[in-house]
Amino acid sequence: MKEWKQFLEPYKQAVSELKVKLKGLRAQYELEGVHMPVEFVTGRVKPLASIYDKTLEKGIPFKPSAELAEELPDIAGLRIMCQFVDDIGKVVHTLRQRTDMQVVEERDYISHKKPSGYRSYHMIIEYPVQTIHGEKTILAEIQIRTLAMNFWASIEHSLNYKYQGELPNVIRHRLERAAEAAFRLDEEMSLIRDEIHDAQQYFSAFKETADRDYSDKKRKRGDNYEIRNTDEK
Repeated sequence: MKEWKQFLEPYKQAVSELKVKLKGLRAQYELEGVHMPVEFVTGRVKPLASIYDKTLEKGIPFKPSAELAEELPDIAGLRIMCQFVDDIGKVVHTLRQRTDMQVVEERDYISHKKPSGYRSYHMIIEYPVQTIHGEKTILAEIQIRTLAMNFWASIEHSLNYKYQGELPNVIRHRLERAAEAAFRLDEEMSLIRDEIHDAQQYFSAFKETADRDYSDKKRKRGDNYEIRNTDEK
């Protein structure tokens, strides 16, 4: 077990660092005063049970090795969620320009969806991790998708797990229709994105003003309370 912990530790470190860096994109866009294509970021290291299943599927030994690291480029996985389909291209472009990682493979499952209806944009990157034994470069996968795509993918993953990949035809067909419905939702939202942006900016400004007014009123009430107590004494 110690051998696995040592093998997976750089992946855990990479996920932790990349989550901070990718979440930082939100703050940078906000400072620039432009639309933030990144809604939120999640990350995980693939569990040993999932690694075992993959080794069986690929016919490779279930043990820490360079072969395993090469054959399973998604041991470290990140997901970037976007509001709109157009935002995905912006995030992809941004990641391509970064110097702290190297994109080695891209798979566009949005323009070319899977037969199941699955849509997402996948990028395999090389990322250097600093360890006490020196720098170690690992592979990591970044998936970029909309909230609607992510909802569908999560449901499909759960159903595939339940039926061990052998979905009943009726469920498979309904999932395919649901995938198309989710994509149509994304397309409709893209058509009114300007209205959505304006509404979000209005709400943020209103909330900030309301919070400031509430703080001022609360502070004044506290001052009056202290004055009344002083008079009573």
